[in-house]
Order: sequence, then structure tokens, then C-alpha cells
Amino acid sequence: GDCFPCPQEGCPMMGHYADRFPAKLKRVNQKYFLNTAADPPFATWRQKVFIKLSGVKKMRGDINLIFHDTEGNTKEYEIASGVLSQDEVYTKYLDVEINPRNTKKIEFLWNKAIFTLLWARLGAETVNIIHGEDGHR
Repeated sequence: GDCFPCPQEGCPMMGHYADRFPAKLKRVNQKYFLNTAADPPFATWRQKVFIKLSGVKKMRGDINLIFHDTEGNTKEYEIASGVLSQDEVYTKYLDVEINPRNTKKIEFLWNKAIFTLLWARLGAETVNIIHGEDGHR
């Protein structure tokens, strides 16, 4: 997450487009990092997620986001777990396996801990997602 967003000259790319970053290619022992998905085609898209909760003041549980693409594929990612507070903004970097251009919807999912009061409710006041490649929300 320390490299998000990319520097002004762009994130150094490996392979075919590496020649677009000549200054990086001249370095000795230049490190490159590549995040991959578990399944073919192994591509992921770095996204930064901000979630502000609303509802009860504090409770235990976890919050996840489920990304849906236009072909019916879904991927679920945990954003936070433990004591959740409506006063806090939860931020997380995700390497999402669904291309932002093909994302149909993003679903907010809250699971309360078993011992939480049955009437307790928690929801998302805001969910903002910034895509790493182009800075769009």
C-alpha cells in the first residue's frame, strides 16, 4: 500500500512496456513487485477503499465488500474485523481480481458477531473506491 497512488511518471511496468521507464531501467538492483490473482488470467487491479459506517456506536463483527462483474463473477474482500465504530473511517488497499471497467456493482456486507444484540444495525454511510491505475472513483 505504500506505493499507492503511482508517482507522477507512473508505476514502473515489467515486460513489454518496461522501456517506458528508462530511468528505472538504469538502476542496479531495481526492485519490482507484481501482485497476482490466484486464478487465470492472474490480473489484479489495486484499489483503495474508504468506508464510513452508520448505525450503532460500536459493535463486534466484520465488514466485507463483494465485487460483481458484468459476466456474473464475484469476489469478496474483508475490509475490517473486530470492534467496529461509526466514528471511524476504514481504509484498505485491495488487489481486486475484477477489472474496474467490468464492475457491475459493489455490495456492502456486514456480519455481526454471534453474541451481538439481535436488534443492532450497522450500515455503510459512504463507500469510496479509488482505482490505482488512473485515480478514478
